[in-house]
Amino acid sequence: MPTTARLFAVALFSAAIMILVGTLPARAADTYTQEEILAKAKGFFGATTKGLAEAVQKVFAEQGQPNAFITGEEASGAIGVGVRYGEGELETKSGVKRTIYWQGPSIGLDFGANASKVFTLIYHLDRVEDLYQRYPGIDGSFYVVAGVGVNYQQSGKVIMAPMRTGLGLRAGASVGYLHYSDEHSWLPF
Repeated sequence: MPTTARLFAVALFSAAIMILVGTLPARAADTYTQEEILAKAKGFFGATTKGLAEAVQKVFAEQGQPNAFITGEEASGAIGVGVRYGEGELETKSGVKRTIYWQGPSIGLDFGANASKVFTLIYHLDRVEDLYQRYPGIDGSFYVVAGVGVNYQQSGKVIMAPMRTGLGLRAGASVGYLHYSDEHSWLPF
């Protein structure tokens, strides 16, 4: 086989392998195990409550292993129309760490105010920049003294599962979105 033809065959074979590898699902080394997430949650919340452990178990059963998470704090309030503001740190399995901000409006049968610690599992995040967008969601909460709530948000293939535990008086259900960004904004839109 002439040298040019051999080089072409090797290049074609290499390209086919790279395309195949690019379409494979994330390997276990690229994602967090349930034990790793529970350890991170315990470090963030200070203890692992039964409610938090059950929330993590439920999300893992429904979504599998995440490849990133956010730890942060947020405040929200509503009287029919509401707002939510938060700040936290994104950490990917590959070791990337970034400060993240989120804010968004909501509308629904919702009233009260609360402050929460938020632990968000993130799925299918290929690049950090893919996080910077709006995530629609439906939220239901009932905070009186303390509790754990989880809901899902999805935009494109990125799925987020924020788990909140907080204090305040907040009850109801609402629809809205959260906009994640690398810059803080007071505008919830």
